[in-house]
Amino acid sequence: MILKGTIVNVIAVILGTLIGRYLGHLFPERIRRTIMAGLGLAVLLIGTQLALQSNNVFIVIGSLLVGGIIGEVLGIEARLENFGHRLQQRYKDAGNVAEAFVTASLLYCIGAMAIMGSIQDGLGETPTILYAKSALDGIASIALTSTMGIGVIFSVIPLLIYQGLITLSAGWMQGILTDPVIAEMNAVGGLLILAIGLDVLGIKKLPIGNLLPGIFVAPVLVWVFL
Repeated sequence: MILKGTIVNVIAVILGTLIGRYLGHLFPERIRRTIMAGLGLAVLLIGTQLALQSNNVFIVIGSLLVGGIIGEVLGIEARLENFGHRLQQRYKDAGNVAEAFVTASLLYCIGAMAIMGSIQDGLGETPTILYAKSALDGIASIALTSTMGIGVIFSVIPLLIYQGLITLSAGWMQGILTDPVIAEMNAVGGLLILAIGLDVLGIKKLPIGNLLPGIFVAPVLVWVFL
C-alpha cells in the first residue's frame, strides 16, 4: 500500500496530540514549563546535528539569503500567521494555535528521515524509516500539545502533503536527492529548527516562515556549484 508510512506518521501525530490535549492537564504548570524547556533544548540539539551535516557553508548561507528574499516577496510568514490566526479564532481556548502549528510542522517535515523514509515508501519497500519517525513524532506531539496546545494537530496537513509528494514522486526524486543535496537541505533545515528552539525557549523569535524557501534553494545551489 503506497503512502502507508506517511499515513502511519499522520495517525501517530494525531494520537499524540489527543493524548497531550486531554491528559496534559494532569501535569502542573511548573512541570509543563520544565518540559517546554527540555523540549526547547532537545530542538536545539536536533537542529545543531542537522546543521553540522553541511559540507559547504556558502551553500547554506546562499540558500538562506536567496530563500529569505523569496519568502519576503511571497509573504510566507504573514500568510502562515494569517492562517494561524484564523485557526486561533475558531479554537480560542486551545493555546497559541499559530505557533504550535508552525513549530510542529517544521519539526515533523524537516530532516533526512522525512525525505529518505518517503522515498523508501514510494519505491515499494517496507517504510521502516517512517515507522521509526512516527514513534518519535508521536512522543513529540504529546509534549508539544501539553505545552503549546491543540494547534499541533494541524501540522498533519503539511506533513501529509510534503511526505506524500516525495513518496509519489520517489522514482525520479531518488536520482535528484543525492547525498550532497540531502546534506545541504538538512543543514538549512537544521538552522531553521535551531531558530524554533530559540523561540520555544523564549530567547528570540525569528521570521522562520520567510526563510523556508531556503530549503528548496539549497538543491539548486548544489547542482550549480558542486
